[in-house]
Amino acid sequence: MTSIGGAEMVDWNLAVATATRLVRPGPEVSRDEARAIVAELREHAKSSEEHVRSFTRMGTGDMHDTPVLVVDRAGWIRANVAGFREILKPLLDKMQDRRGPGPGGAMLGAVGGKVTGVELGMLLSFLASRVLGQYETFAPATRDLPAGENGGGRLLLVAPNIVHVERELDVDPHDFRLWVCLHEETHRTQFSAVPWLRDHLEGEIQSFLSETDVDPMTFLERIREAAQSLAGGRPEGEEDDGGRSIVELVQTPAQREILARLTAVMSLLEGHADFVMDGVGPDVVPSVGEIREKFQQRRARGASRLDQALRKLLGLDAKLRQYRDGERFVRAVVGEVGMDGFNRVWTSPNTLPTKAEIAKPADWVARVHRKGE
Repeated sequence: MTSIGGAEMVDWNLAVATATRLVRPGPEVSRDEARAIVAELREHAKSSEEHVRSFTRMGTGDMHDTPVLVVDRAGWIRANVAGFREILKPLLDKMQDRRGPGPGGAMLGAVGGKVTGVELGMLLSFLASRVLGQYETFAPATRDLPAGENGGGRLLLVAPNIVHVERELDVDPHDFRLWVCLHEETHRTQFSAVPWLRDHLEGEIQSFLSETDVDPMTFLERIREAAQSLAGGRPEGEEDDGGRSIVELVQTPAQREILARLTAVMSLLEGHADFVMDGVGPDVVPSVGEIREKFQQRRARGASRLDQALRKLLGLDAKLRQYRDGERFVRAVVGEVGMDGFNRVWTSPNTLPTKAEIAKPADWVARVHRKGE
């Protein structure tokens, strides 16, 4: 447990409590409706497995050790706090080691883990109402949310958010739920069929964190600015910092290289999932055309000014670009060399596309398919 001055740097329990208290309530459903929705999502997750594998022609890795969990917003919050606690431990340990005597250390001690826990909770309350589903690659087990065997991941489907969006878009709820499951099931297939992928990603993330060169107060200030945005924006008299995200603010030159590789991999994974759910869709989701059109309009439309500011600060704009750029890459490669030719991307870390190749798929094809032929 990371602490500064005898106190936790982040009070994780308080983060959970704060986020759970502040998160907006989900759409109104009766108890019977809720049971039916949960049962249908579980059924769709199971049926999606065969649809995805047949379409992608990916391997037959064992999925039985990766649970599928239908959760509410509070469940998503608990799962992600547990994940953050695991993944940020090296960074927080390093920040603690860097803290020295003087005003900065004294101020950090005064701020304490409780304030930071509240601020992190505010951010999680914002995000908890927006995520439809999530494959947790490095999920630790919690009391009420089991992780996969042997350190495997778990698939979360956030039922109230799925219901909220299907109502907002006014689309067929059964089709929309299956469509969402196809996307998330693709992520589960990616990691179960490509055994080296999880370790590769974990290594890149740990390298990124080990290279972090940031003053603890700077890091906490980024969290504080994001939390203040939730309360109505930047404090009076404070100048704009150019809209930099938290991720951008902790980069060293070495991290920029790692982040470029991570961005390329995440673009591939997200774009592949979008490509698959649209490719499978026409055969099993009758209204897939309407769903995709309305969903794309929703993405393009964005939300409030506050929502846009927080997306920028948290780096979520980059994630939206990953869906778009990655899907274009996958579509272009499959169009040129077919699905089996595309699947050479999963051969090893060396066959993953670079960030530049995501933007220029022909360069990846030339490097992987034509070199030495």
